[in-house]
Amino acid sequence: MARILVVDDEIGIRELLSEILYDEGHTVELAENASQARAARLRYRPDLVLLDIWMPDTDGVSLLKEWGSQGLLDMPVIMMSGHATVDTAVEATRIGAMDFLEKPITLQKLLKTVQTGLMRPHAKQVLASAQATATNGAARAPAAATPARPGAPAPAATAVAAAPIPAVQEAQNQGSHLGSISLDQPLRDARDEFERVYFEYHLGRENHSMTRVSEKTGLERTHLYRKLRQLGIDSSRKRNS
Repeated sequence: MARILVVDDEIGIRELLSEILYDEGHTVELAENASQARAARLRYRPDLVLLDIWMPDTDGVSLLKEWGSQGLLDMPVIMMSGHATVDTAVEATRIGAMDFLEKPITLQKLLKTVQTGLMRPHAKQVLASAQATATNGAARAPAAATPARPGAPAPAATAVAAAPIPAVQEAQNQGSHLGSISLDQPLRDARDEFERVYFEYHLGRENHSMTRVSEKTGLERTHLYRKLRQLGIDSSRKRNS
């Protein structure tokens, strides 16, 4: 799973790409212009960026050039456009773009290009670095504890570190089930079941206020409505009889 930033001023394209990449297991951040893309690039540290060329404030090629001059092109950038010329695509590649996707983008082309981008050396280095940081952080935690005297009982921190993760222990106790979700089914089916429980929980908690549910879940309302329809969840406010 990778962190992918999608930058496009058309909401329909942002949401479509987000759904496709999310279904592939990636985490997706959306930006509708260069200003949002700059902030997301610093905050989100994406493993790959899908960047539209024609945007209202700053065009994608200029933003790409800006990132390059600031030493911020440490992730693959794939340019997108439905109107760019060959010269524009060549210029973007020369500046530092990994590839170019012409709109409308086909599913197969998108997934293949993204997969290729994530396999590039600098993308793998970013992922490996993040994984190493997490692993080293976990490995250092027990070492920080005060060494035990010979013959003394094991420190509590060691016992906690050795304990199974509660969710894993619960699944083992329930025979490959986590609550009502079977862990023996394909990942996509299990994820759909989890999302159904997740969104039904927030809908109930927020009394079916789509504005509050959108804020809680971090999804744009249009994307939220589409996700609820996809999961077969009734988003209408329940009325008391």
